[in-house]
Amino acid sequence: MTLSRRGFVGASGFVVAAAGLVSGRAQAASIPEAASTKSPATQAPQMPTSGPDYQPVVTLNGWSLPWRMNGNWKEFHLVAEPVIREIAPGMKAHLWGYNGQSPGPTIEAVEGDNVRIFVTNKLPENTAVHWHGQRLPNGMDGVGGLTQPHIPPGKTFVYEFQMRRSGTFMYHPHSDEMVQMAMGMMGFLVVHPRDPAFRRVDRDFVFLLNAFDIEAGSYVPKVNTMLDFNLWTWNSRAFPGIDPFVVARNDKVRIRFGNLTMTNHPIHMHGYEFKVSGTDGGWVDENATWPEVSIDCAVGQMRSFDFVADEPGDWAIHCHKSHHTMNAMGHSVKTYIGVNKKDLAKRIAKIAPGYMPMGSNGMGEMGSMEMQGPSNTLPMMTGYAQFGPVEMGGMFSVVKVREGLAAGDYKDPGWFKNPEGTVAYEYKGQKLAEAPRTAGPDSGLDSVDWQVKDPRKPALPADGTPLPVKPGSHSNH
Repeated sequence: MTLSRRGFVGASGFVVAAAGLVSGRAQAASIPEAASTKSPATQAPQMPTSGPDYQPVVTLNGWSLPWRMNGNWKEFHLVAEPVIREIAPGMKAHLWGYNGQSPGPTIEAVEGDNVRIFVTNKLPENTAVHWHGQRLPNGMDGVGGLTQPHIPPGKTFVYEFQMRRSGTFMYHPHSDEMVQMAMGMMGFLVVHPRDPAFRRVDRDFVFLLNAFDIEAGSYVPKVNTMLDFNLWTWNSRAFPGIDPFVVARNDKVRIRFGNLTMTNHPIHMHGYEFKVSGTDGGWVDENATWPEVSIDCAVGQMRSFDFVADEPGDWAIHCHKSHHTMNAMGHSVKTYIGVNKKDLAKRIAKIAPGYMPMGSNGMGEMGSMEMQGPSNTLPMMTGYAQFGPVEMGGMFSVVKVREGLAAGDYKDPGWFKNPEGTVAYEYKGQKLAEAPRTAGPDSGLDSVDWQVKDPRKPALPADGTPLPVKPGSHSNH
């Protein structure tokens, strides 16, 4: 793991206050190092070196926070701070996060662990951290003003509690929550079962669903956006910047994800049916797990599902809301399907040389055309694979299942070599007769009939000159 060290910060450097009643407060006199990384790549899992055995998680395009033992306390150090996050190659965002990244590092512990989490605030405003889904003393719940004082800039607060149940959780601010979460402040919290054999898997992946509204050419999210987001991300990364899930054939795999966007997300995985194994409310009893190929996750929820990777290949995994697999969505872009833009293109080219008319036959052509846009802006559709442009963006990745991978091997194995005769192909036989169709009231439509038109606006003549305003009509029609 590529980590930098911030050194030890003593009580003389920061005021160490308590989020609630702190037992063993003398032990908290020295603060553990705050590890940091700026690499956008998925880091290798941290194998346990002491205590109960467990299968560590792999954070998609992220990492797990190192910890130290201090007596019977497992100590972590989070630093809330401004960060720069590469959303995908060609675009970076100026966000807020933890320990150099957004989302912050995953915190891993074991059921029954006593954890002490130091939170240092390097933001320009107050903050607090809520441990979403955990049972803990009220004063450690992290709601600024309600259960604790807010953490002022430059101060360090301490949270102490026991991990009372295993499962899938997250952390995020409860202080100026709308702004801080819109700026990317969140992280994953995984508590492993005390019994190493309980629901054990071979590979365990985690990621958070988040979203941003960043105007083309800019760097800072618009924090007041409620619904019209233009970048849909996993762990603040958009396709093709999202790393693949690398899996060995016949591994038992768990994928966990949480939703901190402003809408629900139906996550769909190709190639497999899976069993829903957990929520942030707890484990689903093994006799009650149910099969799915898509599982919806509402705002503030977490889901996990398990499957046995017995089908080799490159299998897509994505949100099934089609706009969420696009980048830099423009909500005011008009639909030109079926519109002949030949004359319009000539007129526009006079004032914008090099203009290329697009959209008359759908938007797929955008996936294969390199068009110059504003700097620091992702194309709407992008990414290439072995057969051409993928024409995707946003919440999209690939589960890569391969023969013979070593247990700790998470390196991208490249594209799948399909066995001969197993790839869809073009038919080149005898010319086919026209396929018979059942006649109906909507049969026989031609390209003119299915153009998208606004009936309130009259068509312009070929030269583009405005039509004269009729007496008594509204001039803006």
